Amino acid sequence: MTTMTNASVREFKMPDVGEGLTEAEILKWYVQPGDTVTDGQVVCEVETAKAAVELPIPYDGVVRALHFPEGTTVDVGTSIIAVEVAGGAAPAAGAPAAETEPASAPQEPQEPKAEGSGRQPVLVGYGVATSATRRRPRKAAPEAPAGQAAVSVQAELNGRTPAPEPVAEPAAARQRPLAKPPVRKLAKDLGIDLATVIPTGPDGIITREDVHAAVSATQTPEPEAQTPAPAPAAPAAAPAPASYDTARETRIPVKGVRKATAAAMVGSAFTAPHVTEFVTVDVTRTMKLVEELKEDKEFSGLRVNPLLLIAKALLVAIRRNPEINASWDEAAQEIVVKHYVNLGIAAATPRGLIVPNIKDAHAKTLPQLAESLGELVSTAREGKTSPSAMQGGTVTITNVGVFGVDTGTPILNPGESAILAVGAIKPQPWVHKGKVKPRQVTTLALSFDHRLVDGELGSKVLADVAAILEQPKRLITWA
Repeated sequence: MTTMTNASVREFKMPDVGEGLTEAEILKWYVQPGDTVTDGQVVCEVETAKAAVELPIPYDGVVRALHFPEGTTVDVGTSIIAVEVAGGAAPAAGAPAAETEPASAPQEPQEPKAEGSGRQPVLVGYGVATSATRRRPRKAAPEAPAGQAAVSVQAELNGRTPAPEPVAEPAAARQRPLAKPPVRKLAKDLGIDLATVIPTGPDGIITREDVHAAVSATQTPEPEAQTPAPAPAAPAAAPAPASYDTARETRIPVKGVRKATAAAMVGSAFTAPHVTEFVTVDVTRTMKLVEELKEDKEFSGLRVNPLLLIAKALLVAIRRNPEINASWDEAAQEIVVKHYVNLGIAAATPRGLIVPNIKDAHAKTLPQLAESLGELVSTAREGKTSPSAMQGGTVTITNVGVFGVDTGTPILNPGESAILAVGAIKPQPWVHKGKVKPRQVTTLALSFDHRLVDGELGSKVLADVAAILEQPKRLITWA
């Protein structure tokens, strides 16, 4: 085991990676006790109520202890890993040094210090947690408890180095496969060891396709030898589906993004009185315009789809009816009208529903809006949406039509006064110029907070969006 002279131990604390969040779950450790780490090296992946984040260590040294196993929810400000640093230099940016304890004392997580006691250089900000750290049961094979994994630093400094555990491997033998956090999460969910996956991405990076290929390889049955067909047997009763035979229930822990979404939706549903209005509209001309824009050089390399024009239509409707873009301030008993639009787009991800928003969408041209929408969707799919991208929204669009659904009654994103649901666009018989013809038709649903949006205002906004989608030239005439 590596030994250091004049060594000291630094305790790396769980940072506030979500701008005010109080806890995070440790998804995966990338290091183990005995490994050498360098400044800026990612040591673990954590999930907050908003996003999954990789945490880098802010100094060089040797890992002496991991205070919590994977799957544990840890309060912000609680030490999660101990690193022995050579030279006894003062930690960067006022990071506190660990206090050594007698060798006989059990390793316990340190309580967060009072505000102003010191901060790690890579932290967004520390919040002093008041609740106790909670451990959650893991479905995977149990790992060694944190107390067994920790190495007594005092014993090592006194020359009594414990014998290494037989299962430990040299750090060099455990070279970490290259993969992005969403790919690592996918592999973990599918039970695939990334070390066994053959990478096909640039610079040896493992892609989602590589993980799925590994799953297919493990599920490919071996060819069976040809045997004579047995004599027909009497028909037996059809067995119940396998899912009912093997397990009658599946329990999924409510945590992370899903937990935050559930709390937000309950709070919204039982705080703001929701009203939902519907309109069915002929969007044939809008669909033709979408095809024309795809050929326009101004949109070269950009993703052009109906959502782009629907978003622009909503922005125009808000400009014509600015009171819809507001929020209710309960404490001050005021209605706050926003003179900017941060347009939220509801996105379904493996970790749950998130609503990132396009900042100042009202000020963007149509090509700029297309670029922002494309970046928002791709970032959400990759699981890289930052907490700041999900804050400050003023109005939201949810596109349930991508699932073939005609419409719905969406729940408001907390702090907003309106949300527009877009249904599936499909050919339907429609009276056009006095004749029944097949036309591209969709249904829009607008939910709004009836405390500050009355029926007249809500109806005007929905009618304006429908009128623009029926006659998209109004994007120009109403601009």
